[in-house]
Amino acid sequence: MNDEWLLLQKQHEGYEFAALAIKGLAIALLAVQAPLVILLLAVLWLQEAIIKTFQSRLGQRLLRLEAMLREGDGQPMQLHTDWLASRPRGLALVGEYLRSACRPTVAFPYPVLMVISLFF
Repeated sequence: MNDEWLLLQKQHEGYEFAALAIKGLAIALLAVQAPLVILLLAVLWLQEAIIKTFQSRLGQRLLRLEAMLREGDGQPMQLHTDWLASRPRGLALVGEYLRSACRPTVAFPYPVLMVISLFF
């Protein structure tokens, strides 16, 4: 269980860096004088929401592992089984991504950048 926790924790942090890279790319897009900047920003916003949703699922597994380690029971190495059991399908999955996109830590800075792009 310790090895699984270490691996998942590293991956969980990796998603955070990926999300920051997407935000950086979004900011860099402001330098582009293209009419599609708002659309591109929306795509990046949704991409970050998807990444943060994945990260959230890893975080849930990390919490279960921590409980198993604390209580000394449970089955390690069940990430994909847990993931599949908790992953919604179809419109529910889209809804999960959209709820993630609305979280303040994901949404910022996209609406601000979209407004700024209207003036440049």
